Amino acid sequence: MVKRIMQLLQEQPVAVAPPVEQTEEVIPPSLDHTLDQFTDCADLVHRSFPKANLDVVYFAFLVGNDEFLRDIAMPFSDVTESEAALRLTQSQYMPVNNSKDCIKGILNGKAAIFFQDVAFLVDISHPIGRSIAQSETETVITGPHDGFVENLVHNLSVVRRRIKSSHVKTVTLEVGEVSKTIVVLVYMEDIVDMSFVQMLRDRIQQIEVDSVFETNQLVQLIDDNPNSLFPQFMTTERPDAICSKIVAGRVACFVEGSPSAFSCPTSFFEFFSSPDDYYQRWQLGTALRILRIIGFLITMIFTALYVSVTTFHYEMIPHTMLLNLTESRSKVPFPPLVEAIMMETTIELLREAGARLPSKIGQTIGIVGGIVIGQAAVQAGFTSNILIIAVALSAIASFVIPSYLMSASIRLIRFGIIFLAGILGNFGIIVGVGLVVIHLSGITNMGTSYLTPIAPISTYDWLDTFARGPFWSLRKRPSQARTNNEVKSRPRK
Repeated sequence: MVKRIMQLLQEQPVAVAPPVEQTEEVIPPSLDHTLDQFTDCADLVHRSFPKANLDVVYFAFLVGNDEFLRDIAMPFSDVTESEAALRLTQSQYMPVNNSKDCIKGILNGKAAIFFQDVAFLVDISHPIGRSIAQSETETVITGPHDGFVENLVHNLSVVRRRIKSSHVKTVTLEVGEVSKTIVVLVYMEDIVDMSFVQMLRDRIQQIEVDSVFETNQLVQLIDDNPNSLFPQFMTTERPDAICSKIVAGRVACFVEGSPSAFSCPTSFFEFFSSPDDYYQRWQLGTALRILRIIGFLITMIFTALYVSVTTFHYEMIPHTMLLNLTESRSKVPFPPLVEAIMMETTIELLREAGARLPSKIGQTIGIVGGIVIGQAAVQAGFTSNILIIAVALSAIASFVIPSYLMSASIRLIRFGIIFLAGILGNFGIIVGVGLVVIHLSGITNMGTSYLTPIAPISTYDWLDTFARGPFWSLRKRPSQARTNNEVKSRPRK
């Protein structure tokens, strides 16, 4: 009997006490500990006020002279210890009881005041940056000409000035173990689907990286499909574009130190829309969107079609043009595939050189270089006249796409389709385009389809996707936003 009881006791699970959460030790701020943390920092300033028994620590290049005189030098230069204690009770002097908070405040441009074993932080930062100016990468003919800058406070103030509503909410996060970059989410409380806010917040909080300095760097860390060539978040430097996305029920995100912001969820067709479309008559806006879609198709397959036709399908060329093409290609020693790859690579080299050089020199390289190299290549027999036209038309068509990131992705995909066309002809073009469509169908953004409103289909959204319908017809917000507050305008009676 005793053995049986002992056996039962051994079989019983042993109750294990839950692990005790190890709380981080809080170190009270002190002058010596703070100076030890900033050893070998030549730009750290330590000033003492002996009469007030007070010490101040700050970074010289992060604070402003006027702010320092107003909140530090003038109040404490010639005061007694009791007078200093009285002045430190003012609201701008915030007491801190954690050494980490004190160090973080100094790194953010604040001054740490140590007085009688108590530390205070006062904000005397003076951020240096350029003033609000027009975006150079997203120019418009009509509409606002202001753009975001590298100052996060300025960017948020621009949004607040445009959307004067108490329903605009913000969430502040921190990214980067070393950089401690501030990231702010902005959304409309009664319009946005809060699941998007929570999902984006969770993804950003799960990032484990040393540093994040730019918006386009952050979006690559939270993509649904990080290996895809296509951009999956709409990034822009235009405040009007971001504000329209917020009002439409999407979430905007700003990164400290970046002159651009992104919105989500995003669809593929948003990259072919421009703020210009809404500042002009709807007929003109619709025509421009159709023109961009045509430009997208020309950029992707026009050079590949030349390679396919001249390699396998001469019967597709009109008879009168065939004679000119044969004569033009008679001196070219390379097959059409090699010829096309060489010219496309040359165009990309000219484009990259024009982008990296100073603006005036870059324009000269792009225009003169393209004309001279093209004419010289034809005369030397390296390429044909018709290929020069095809490559130039494809390059021009790529500039019609408003988003530089989308344009760059399409230009890179074009090389793959040219290669398939040189091997399989027209069938290779069909295979290449089919693979692109299949890939786009599999991409998601924040759990929504990247090909919205085609898959899933939403015919109402077509009024503001392939066309720019008149404002009286755009009564609902996009279906991709998944908002319960769908109505955004009512027709005039």
